[in-house]
Order: sequence, then C-alpha cells, then structure tokens
Amino acid sequence: MAETPRPGPSAAAFIPEVKHTVAVSSGKGGVGKSTVAVNLALALKQKGHAVGLVDVDVYGPDVPLMMGTKGRPAMFDNKILPIEAHGIKIMSIGLLVDAREALVWRGPMIHSAVQQFLRDVNWGPLDYLVFDMPPGTGDAQLSLSQVIPLGGVVMVTTPQEVALLDVRKALAMFRKLNVPILGIVENMSYFLAPDTGARYAIFGEGGGDRVAEEFGVPLLTIVVGQPSSAQAAAFLALASNVIERLDAVSALKLPTIG
Repeated sequence: MAETPRPGPSAAAFIPEVKHTVAVSSGKGGVGKSTVAVNLALALKQKGHAVGLVDVDVYGPDVPLMMGTKGRPAMFDNKILPIEAHGIKIMSIGLLVDAREALVWRGPMIHSAVQQFLRDVNWGPLDYLVFDMPPGTGDAQLSLSQVIPLGGVVMVTTPQEVALLDVRKALAMFRKLNVPILGIVENMSYFLAPDTGARYAIFGEGGGDRVAEEFGVPLLTIVVGQPSSAQAAAFLALASNVIERLDAVSALKLPTIG
C-alpha cells in the first residue's frame, strides 16, 4: 500500500505567479487525456493567455512528443527553465529521462516529482497552468491536490460503458479531495467522414451526457496543425467553457484537505 504523502507548503510558495491551475484527468488510459490536455493548453494560448503545461503522467509522459519538444531543460539561478513550444512553457519527466527508460516509482517518489515540477521550475507569470495527470486514482492525483489548491479538473472519457465506470470513480475521488469539477469531455464521440461529412458514432453515444447529468456537472465540448478544422473549433470551445467554469467556481469557498 502506497504511503500517503504529507501536505507541503502552500501554493504561493510553489507557483506564486500562476493565476489558475487546471488538471486534465481520466479514470482509465487510452481515452485521449493527453490529447485533450495539450489541445486545451494550445487553445488557451490561442485566446491570448500565458500558458504552462505540466506532464504529471510520469509513467507515460507523452507531452514532449505531442508538442514536438526535444532536448533537456536548462538551469538558471538554481531553477529549471521549462522548454517552450508553440509559445507554451512545458515541463515533463520525459524531458529528463531517456525515452526508453521505464520508471518504477512508489508514492513518495511521485509526490517528490510533483513538488519539483512546481517548486524547482521557473514558471514565471502564467494565466493558466494545465496539468496532464496520469489515468486512474493514484498517488499523483492525491499529491497534486495536497500540494496546491487546484482551480478545477476536466475529466476525459469515451462513450463506452467501461470508460464511464472508471470516470465515475475518478470523479468521486476528486470530490472527496474538494477539487471543483469543471466538466466532462467526451472524446471519440463520433467520426466525421472527410469525403461526405457524414457523422458516425463508432464507440456509441450519450455516455458523457449521462455521467455529466449524474454528477451535476456540464458536458464540455472539445490547433496548431489544422486551425480551421472542426477539431480545432471544438477545442477552442472547450477553452472558453473552462475559462467560464473557472471564473464561476473560483468565487466559491471550498475547504482544503490537510
């Protein structure tokens, strides 16, 4: 059984110049969580905001590949300088270890890594810091929720029942941790045929709606490569919804876990 990490210093001690923090999480792997996190960050940047992206998925750090980043971060004044790509500041364990190296970490090591990604990285002034979380309900989620008061979490699922089963568990966990649920993204909702424009619900439909209604949260609609595509428009809409939801929940006084 993994050890429960102790609460650390306040968020102001880690990222004093960051206005909003958003986690992107999922109940299981393979639902496109990292794709949503990356494109949400890109869409927020396209809207004119200063954005950072933290790859907290230490077991499958895909953000460097998705963002086309290479090389190791530099150091300045005992701080790690995040890599920049498409105008977004990025930090990932994938930038620090060999791509073929397997990380076998226990809970305390993950907790320490999460703290280092915040405390030892020179993020500078940011409007939004997006966290790409590992799937499931493990140590990284607990560590991040204890280290900083997250502004909210976006949950990613697909329409299949097995994905919905797992996302319900993740939603319940974040509620126990008093992290505001910004909404649910149903990824892989349908396929648009490029030749006819016909819409096909390959993986079923309506699952995201059911879970959103069950938990009383909105279903969020989901940039660089195809800025005029339907996918880009969906992610820009997602960014607008996240901004609106963050503004709404930030006015609420929620207790923090200790």
